[in-house]
Amino acid sequence: MSRVVAFLLVMILVLGLAVAGCSGLATSTPTPIPSPTPSPTASAIPVTSLPSITDVVEAVKPAVASVVVGAVGYNIFLQPVPEEKAGSGVIIDHRGYIITNNHVVEGAESIAVTIPDGRSFDATIVGTDPLADLAVIKIDGNDLPTITFGDSSTLAVGEWVVAIGNALGLPGGPTVTVGVVSATGRTIQEQTGVALYDVIQTDAAINPGNSGGPLINLMGEIVGINTAKVSAVEVSGVGFAVSSNTARMVAEELIEKGYVTRPYLGISVVTVTPYIARNYDLATEEGAMISYVESGSPADNAGLRSGDVIIRFDDVPIATADDAVLAIRDHEIGDRVEITYLRGNSQRTASTTLIKRPTD
Repeated sequence: MSRVVAFLLVMILVLGLAVAGCSGLATSTPTPIPSPTPSPTASAIPVTSLPSITDVVEAVKPAVASVVVGAVGYNIFLQPVPEEKAGSGVIIDHRGYIITNNHVVEGAESIAVTIPDGRSFDATIVGTDPLADLAVIKIDGNDLPTITFGDSSTLAVGEWVVAIGNALGLPGGPTVTVGVVSATGRTIQEQTGVALYDVIQTDAAINPGNSGGPLINLMGEIVGINTAKVSAVEVSGVGFAVSSNTARMVAEELIEKGYVTRPYLGISVVTVTPYIARNYDLATEEGAMISYVESGSPADNAGLRSGDVIIRFDDVPIATADDAVLAIRDHEIGDRVEITYLRGNSQRTASTTLIKRPTD
């Protein structure tokens, strides 16, 4: 019996040591597993909220005018018939000067102006400039609100702009639409055949009656004068405004002397394209090809002739007909200019003095 008891005691001791060993392993501290490092991702463009334009509208809206023009039209029997057309304008001077489009006031027998505070005025034409489709009219009033011009040359594509005007002639004050600058430096041709240069394209809705109203930046400055929209059925969100830098220059001259003077070279030009270059056997595929030279003009006196291709005007490279027109307009009457051109394969230069553009 004593042997059996002794054996049992030995077994109990052995099992106890095994259990103790197992217990020690179970309570040992586990080796920490490091957290996985997230893989790097591309930087996201910060998300910003859309701009609030309420303050801008409140600041400029009082100076946006409704312009209603009475004119005389003719019916199918060529009998005179009274007509009325609606447009917009913007007060740019406390003395009552308002800038609008030439096509808004063209042929006006009477002009009625209403501003958002409810006051109405009769207006007179100070001067018009059909080549820029701009006009200045004047009202007599006190404490008139105004908007200042901004610098349209600083506009960036994608920049927010606000169009304000008398859209559709709706009662109740100006209509406000918002969009972005879609493009700058456009050239468009109006239905009258006039080509407008340095035009701003925007997707802010511009509708009949908006003509002559301001295109405003988020600082409350005029950056354009709304003038046209593309009305084709399949096109939407394409409107145009004369740049504020052009509008400001024109307005200053119209206020000062009632008309605009421009330098004159005396040529008509077309943009050289690969097709034109092949058909006229030109030595270049870009530039402004002269299609007509006015007899006795500065261009004629300088020896320029039809078929010559202008490639530089003073220090300005010329790649298109628009470049040539704008280069001339950037000068003053009386400026001496140097014109680099191609005649056949020969590069030549001519010097001449710009004169005042003749009146039609």
